[in-house]
Amino acid sequence: MTPKEVLDYAKKHGAVMVDLKFMDFPGMWQHFSVPLSELDEGSFTDGFGFDGSSIRGWQPIHASDMLVIPDSDTAVMDPFTAAPTLSLICNVVDPITREDYTRDPRNIARKAEAYVKSLGIADTAFFGPEAEFFIFDDIRYDQKTQHGFYYIDSVEGTWNTGRVENPNLGYKPRPKEGYFPVSPSDKFVDIRTEMCQEMMKIGIDIEAQHHEVATAGQAEIDMRFSPLVRMGDQLMWFKYIIKNVALRHGKTVTFMPKPLFGDNGSGMHVHISLWKGGKPLFAGDRYGGLSDLAMNFMAGIIKHARALCAFTNPTTNSYRRLVPGFEAPINIAYSSRNRSAAIRIPMYSTSPKSKRMECRFPDPSCNGYMAFSALLMAGLDGIKNKLDPGDPLDRDIYGLTPEELKDVPKTPASLEESLECLAADHEFLLAGDVFTPDVIEMWTDYKMSTEISPMRLRPTPYEFMLYYDI
Repeated sequence: MTPKEVLDYAKKHGAVMVDLKFMDFPGMWQHFSVPLSELDEGSFTDGFGFDGSSIRGWQPIHASDMLVIPDSDTAVMDPFTAAPTLSLICNVVDPITREDYTRDPRNIARKAEAYVKSLGIADTAFFGPEAEFFIFDDIRYDQKTQHGFYYIDSVEGTWNTGRVENPNLGYKPRPKEGYFPVSPSDKFVDIRTEMCQEMMKIGIDIEAQHHEVATAGQAEIDMRFSPLVRMGDQLMWFKYIIKNVALRHGKTVTFMPKPLFGDNGSGMHVHISLWKGGKPLFAGDRYGGLSDLAMNFMAGIIKHARALCAFTNPTTNSYRRLVPGFEAPINIAYSSRNRSAAIRIPMYSTSPKSKRMECRFPDPSCNGYMAFSALLMAGLDGIKNKLDPGDPLDRDIYGLTPEELKDVPKTPASLEESLECLAADHEFLLAGDVFTPDVIEMWTDYKMSTEISPMRLRPTPYEFMLYYDI
């Protein structure tokens, strides 16, 4: 839409407020609202001011003034506000220089899209994330000097088969058996459908929804692939809508990768393909029906996978999922059909348009704009340097012996290790000024000071079980 079309759209839908949404550095949507009377065509160039020092990972207090510039193409009506509200996703700029802010994740994604076009390799990078999540009935957690705990509950939780529910009607999926029985074992089909309907109302194309492997309401909703920036926007709407629909029903949703012990965690498999002039570039006669370009792209992701984890698996909880010997694909290898490989070439269709690669190690705690951009930059590095991905690994990786696996690289074992990998391998991200040194430095500093160091200081309940009586 043009700015004028946005104003006409808002009046047509009776909007009285405008909600201005933007992304903080770690990956949470922030917002503030203004009356519709404050929005005019000039707002799409002049922007709205806010305090950047109060946003995580952003400006110091002595240089706090920032501007949000609404993107007119993102205009939709917010589905959850009581008063009719126009929603606009914004870019962040410096009010003095009018330059795009380097630490605005959406700006990084916009630069990544511009960079791939500037190389002449492709004009569109498509991304299709499959973000898994849990729908719970209750979540309690606390951490004090003398105690710390979390407590999760779900009507579907296998641990509740013996609970007095007056009456307890059973039908609670056993661990790793949630994929995917019909109701009454699947108790959330209608909630997931409502989530899909709300997404479709604002223009997000949905391919499927279903229960996932774990007990206690693990779910997946698949969006149809879209260009990088648009998919970054859609992933934010995806999380926003899912959480708010769950709230309507007295439920709560988490995108934590590993909230439950002893059952599957939540991944976010990311499907990637490059196109140019409306034609797919990943289809060819190489392994799995891929082109030479696709093989080079895949090799770039394999080469940089350990550094990529700093963005694709950016929480300490991410590495409760990426553990050797369990369901997550920690071995950095590629294969067709084999879901135990970190990169899979889906074989559902032989159509060139469907040819893509599926990167399986990311998880839904990530900042989509930055994770997708990092994956793209790694793949482009592989293309530019004509990297070879080596041989595929078509055997069940989890059935291989340690000797057979010794030469297969693995994802980092912790967030701190992934940041060390990023420190040693980030030049590919700086190409085209897509990521900047201050982004890499602030990302590392923020994760160390806000997440890793505080976690080191706190004992966990299981440590008491292991060590209290020593």
